[in-house]
Amino acid sequence: MDSNKKLYTLLVYSENIAGILNQITTVFTRRQVNIESLNVSASSVKNIHKYTITTWSEEEQIIKITKAIEKIIDVLKADYYLEDQLFIHEVALYKISSSVLLDNPEVSRSIRRHNARMMEVNPTYSTVLLAGLTEDITDLFHALDDFGCLLQYTRSGRIAVTRSFQEPISDYLRSWGKSEDVHEK
Repeated sequence: MDSNKKLYTLLVYSENIAGILNQITTVFTRRQVNIESLNVSASSVKNIHKYTITTWSEEEQIIKITKAIEKIIDVLKADYYLEDQLFIHEVALYKISSSVLLDNPEVSRSIRRHNARMMEVNPTYSTVLLAGLTEDITDLFHALDDFGCLLQYTRSGRIAVTRSFQEPISDYLRSWGKSEDVHEK
């Protein structure tokens, strides 16, 4: 990987209108930039959805991507951030072999060390949940994989909130004289 590339998180705000996600991802495709993770959810502002997108990029490229996304007609606001500018979390589920879990006490010790939670234990498999930073999620993945007990694994995209007091879109909406219940751009 290019040493000038950093992991950026883009927060994109729009109304919940069909087709916007495709338009946003097309911006990345045109520039041949891979999306590492993507999460779409409601924001704290009524009727506004938030897209949390992570990608490895150089700053010059991420600026261009952010500007191109903001030009999409139904996008209200887009900003990019480095990790220290956000509170970040992910969630992961691990399905592991119950027989390995019961035969090797190090497996359950590793789960406890990572502050993960057992969701289900049955004779065939057990399900483990971990919420945390990407590094914590991947560390537990490698530990369970090394024990040879991992059957399935999935993790959410990154979720993030800024370190500012409120959603960045709130200031934008006030500057347009809009209430937080947006119906048009």
